[in-house]
Amino acid sequence: MTPMPSATAELRAAARHLNRRRFLTVSGAAAALALGTNLPSTAHAAPTLDPARIAEDPFTLGVASGDPRPDSVVLWTRLAPRPYEPAGGMPARPVAVRWEMSHDERFRRPAARGHVVAHPEFHHAVHVDVPGLEPGRVYHYRFRVGRWTSPAGRTRTAPAAGSSPAALRFGLLSCQAYHDGYYTALGHLAHEDLDAVFHLGDYLYEYAVSAVGGHRNHTDRLLPDLFDRETVTLEDYRLRYSLYKSDADLAAAHAAHPWIVTWDDHETENNYANGVPENGVPPEEFLIRRAAAYRAYYENMPLRRPQRPQGPDLRLYRRLHYGNLAQFDVLDTRQYRDNQANGDGWKVPTPESEDPSRTMLGAGQERWLIDGWRQSRALWNVVPQQVVFSRRRNRVEGPWPLSMDAWDGYPGSRERVLAGADAAGVENLVVLTGDVHVHYGFDIKRDFDDPDSRTAGVEIVTTSVTSGRDGAERPANWQTLMTANPHLKYYNGRRGYVVLGLDREKLRADYRTVPAVTTPGAPIATAASFVSPAGEPGLSPA
Repeated sequence: MTPMPSATAELRAAARHLNRRRFLTVSGAAAALALGTNLPSTAHAAPTLDPARIAEDPFTLGVASGDPRPDSVVLWTRLAPRPYEPAGGMPARPVAVRWEMSHDERFRRPAARGHVVAHPEFHHAVHVDVPGLEPGRVYHYRFRVGRWTSPAGRTRTAPAAGSSPAALRFGLLSCQAYHDGYYTALGHLAHEDLDAVFHLGDYLYEYAVSAVGGHRNHTDRLLPDLFDRETVTLEDYRLRYSLYKSDADLAAAHAAHPWIVTWDDHETENNYANGVPENGVPPEEFLIRRAAAYRAYYENMPLRRPQRPQGPDLRLYRRLHYGNLAQFDVLDTRQYRDNQANGDGWKVPTPESEDPSRTMLGAGQERWLIDGWRQSRALWNVVPQQVVFSRRRNRVEGPWPLSMDAWDGYPGSRERVLAGADAAGVENLVVLTGDVHVHYGFDIKRDFDDPDSRTAGVEIVTTSVTSGRDGAERPANWQTLMTANPHLKYYNGRRGYVVLGLDREKLRADYRTVPAVTTPGAPIATAASFVSPAGEPGLSPA
């Protein structure tokens, strides 16, 4: 598939040929916003709303922070007095929001403060990139509008550039389908001592959510019918974020730690690839849907201005540094990939899937990644991304089907990445992955056909928060996968998250699990712990 650097222009051209009926099926309002500049209008802006007129608590969706740098962090909130209404209960007028940061949780030692305008064009979301902070420090923050004060959040800046932190700890999350269960794991994550959280995709799902919240089976409430449909329009996606963010455990996890986010497919549509949808709708319709999904994603995540979408395009890949201990290259494996080969799914490889020109990342992102490794001075080079990087066989004997949606469907792209790491002298490569609703621990082999080949790095795959419902410690295919993949060192099918520790001597992965998500209140436990020594990649039990 041809990459789409000019997708916005193509979308505009395609949209001119949509007939009125088809255009309205994807929402005229969503298309108008998606095709616009994404900037609030100043020439015809509505007068600013008097904050005193906000009669209900507008901070129902909590607060968040993200993308820590040594001297700055992004703060986020969205005003929504009535989050289950399309406009969130806010009038279509801008409103000034005050923010403040403090060195202490009682806000007696101010560190920074200011105000920002919440625009209706961005669904009254605000993103504050606070400059001038001290490196490696904990800060507390909150927002005010009128007589209302938000819950307080806690965040942490990255260590100083060139510094040598002794150790770091991160949470790894993925796949939190609201309709599959309770976010109990996120409630536990809120109490972990972490430098930051990586969310590796599928923050929300596009599928309909019933009045009782699907497998949550709410008995104390009924959700409005507007959630009981697939997300297609901008209004649909915005409302779905409101539903998810109204969960107390998710709000607590956001308030406790800065988050570094990337998406996978369900934030837009299952298994889409670049501009190719899953269900075969015309490409102009899908690009309008993608624009709506990307816009809603930006509105609801703690992202900086460079991540602001332009129509159906949003540059999400970016780099963060934690002193000279770790460099994080956050990838986007959806927006630029070639379409899945062989009709997607698990298929025996063919010349189509093994075409070395196929790309998972697109040429620009692939070049950016490898160039970043050449310049890296970090001990650990970590790649937070979405889909399984290592090879997975699901049979003991061949021929072996492989996942066409994962890196197995793009082996030429994987080889270029690994060769780039070799050329850059990367000794401690770590790939962080979500998507598959299970815990995995892989040794990344330089030649997966030779179990004795050099181990080029390790891959830590975190299970889902809820997706797949309760799961099992040993799924039905546990023995098959462990036998067929000697580089697979760990496999667990429960729900939960990973705590990743990095220090000067080793990587440590603690795989946390809960026994159930279809009922609330489950305890958290460490199911297994693995380490990989610095300079000698390979996972072994801790």
